[in-house]
Amino acid sequence: MTGVSGLLREAVDKRLIRPLDLQFAHMLADETQPALMLAAAWLSAEAGEGHVCLPLEALTEAQLFAGRQPALASALWQAAGAPTAWAQILLGSHAVSDGTQATPLVLAQGNLYLNRMWHSEGRVADFISTAAREPTNDYPALRSVLDTLFGQQPEDWQKIAAAVAISRKVSVISGGPGTGKTTTVAKLLAALIRLTPTPLRIQLAAPTGKAAARLTESLGKALRALALEEGELAKFPAEATTLHRLLGAQPNSQRMRYHAGNPLHLDVLVVDEASMVDLPMMANLISALPAHARVIFLGDRDQLASVEAGAVLGDICRCAEAGYSVAWAAQLSQLTGCRVEGTDSEGVSHVRDSICLLRKSYRFDEHSGIGQLALAVNAGDVARVNQTFNAGFADISRVSLNSADAWQQLLDDSVAGYGTWLRLIKEGAPPREVLNAFNRYQLLCALREGPFGVAGLNGSIERALARHHLIQRPLGPTKWYSGRPVMIARNDSALGLFNGDIGIAMPDGEGEIKVFFSLPDGSIKAVQPSRLPVHDTAWAMTVHKSQGSEFEHTALVLPNHFLPVLTRELVYTAITRARQRLTLYADDAVFARAVRARTQRRSGLLARLS
Repeated sequence: MTGVSGLLREAVDKRLIRPLDLQFAHMLADETQPALMLAAAWLSAEAGEGHVCLPLEALTEAQLFAGRQPALASALWQAAGAPTAWAQILLGSHAVSDGTQATPLVLAQGNLYLNRMWHSEGRVADFISTAAREPTNDYPALRSVLDTLFGQQPEDWQKIAAAVAISRKVSVISGGPGTGKTTTVAKLLAALIRLTPTPLRIQLAAPTGKAAARLTESLGKALRALALEEGELAKFPAEATTLHRLLGAQPNSQRMRYHAGNPLHLDVLVVDEASMVDLPMMANLISALPAHARVIFLGDRDQLASVEAGAVLGDICRCAEAGYSVAWAAQLSQLTGCRVEGTDSEGVSHVRDSICLLRKSYRFDEHSGIGQLALAVNAGDVARVNQTFNAGFADISRVSLNSADAWQQLLDDSVAGYGTWLRLIKEGAPPREVLNAFNRYQLLCALREGPFGVAGLNGSIERALARHHLIQRPLGPTKWYSGRPVMIARNDSALGLFNGDIGIAMPDGEGEIKVFFSLPDGSIKAVQPSRLPVHDTAWAMTVHKSQGSEFEHTALVLPNHFLPVLTRELVYTAITRARQRLTLYADDAVFARAVRARTQRRSGLLARLS
């Protein structure tokens, strides 16, 4: 019979696990420990899929390879000795402990962890849980200041969110598009500035450069709408930065300049697009906070989780599903003048009192197809989704990939969408105008490879644009041409470019091709193409990469067969990238199945918060 090692190699060949997973298993075990070897490879593969841990109850033959290769799974299971007493097997190895010793793997609370993930999750859970119990300064004038900034209404969730954030050391404000997260933050920071006699060091951050730039822009608009005094405006930060910049990420290293031994110099930190923050980054951020700091996390709990491990924002927000405690609801009612109901529930985490879920969208109402579609998808209601598409909304449209001319329509629409700013380049428009126009249209997809992925779509769109003489594809090995959009895929702190930053190649004042980027502070940076870190052409981008961005017209294309990556969170995230118009290209059955499917991220964070 083939041993576990040989069968795992077969799994690598079938792309069921990665070569890295096999090598990790070989580091921890040999053929004399077949069950440990299997568990190590399995856990490593799960981490690669974004899971924080592997529950022992999931270590069954039926769940191996998610049922995709039952014959191989059966053979591997038998070769591993058909294990059942997993806790005994794992804790009998020197490679596994309960977390009190330095071992590669940790088994705790019925979950198997990589050591780093165990400690990262514990750091986040301890911080959130402890900080949620710690009251901040008592502000006798809080009600008056909130009334001045928000007015007096019986129901105002933005005002309630501000009261939560001002009264708590750590807070989470979650809401969908248009619910006013940035407006809320502008007003609550203004309230903090008015309530605090000494100057506050306030920092704004987001996971990507694009998200940081959007936060800078949207907060600036919100502050202008408040008509604050010049002295108050001067106390606000001028721009947001990326988390990597904030923490001082080191090139080609996991180390950060700021950490527990060298904390950040700030009093208040606002982190936007927190759903994109993975568990290790969240742990690094928490470690670098000074003891007195107040931190406010903003995001949409229903969006896709981070590409890397964990779904931190979603896990934390699940604590809010029981509502506020009775005592805290009564206090919030006094602080805001709003009606806030509380519930007494046994076994519910006190973290719930540090969270506010914004409920009202000011961008999308009952007349918005985009808003109604987002609600229907979020509910997993396929019938309601179809009703929304058939209701005649002008801002949403669907093209079935079952039709013969769907592919050509997708290309024609892309040429029309991208032609707007490509013509600006031909007319010699300044880079700032071109970069601003880039946000008018964007094609999103679910995959990186294949004809319906980034690679295939980029090639097809390039050829279509060349046929319409909007770009001139170069001869020879170079990929560079005027009009090529690129997205940075790897951080380069020395160059000041980070994962997710978007640039466009165009001639500079002397006719030389440079790649122009819009930075968070509003400035434009020109870079030689040869100096760029790893990057991708961005005629099409994945939905994951689009997080933190919005486009006037967003188009989403799904593959013509179902894959596990297609979930309602992915569809919802794509829909909510659209400000004014959404076009969907999808096979009807594939789309319906995606709406029904939910993203599952295995994690022990919620249990540890409780």
